[in-house]
Amino acid sequence: MSAADFRSKTPDQLKDQLLQLKKEQFNLRFQVATGQLEKTARIKVVRRDIARVQTILREKARAEAQG
Repeated sequence: MSAADFRSKTPDQLKDQLLQLKKEQFNLRFQVATGQLEKTARIKVVRRDIARVQTILREKARAEAQG
């Protein structure tokens, strides 16, 4: 997903998305450990999406705190 897609969501939706992404990352780690993962690039995509969601959550929290 792009940052613009994440920015259009509410903080609650972003928290749900973050939880879902972290679960996916956990499952991907297990697949790597057992040698079952075929698309290794997915790990990078998920990790970056997690970072995007966390960044946007912080931006929204900061904007709410300022005014």
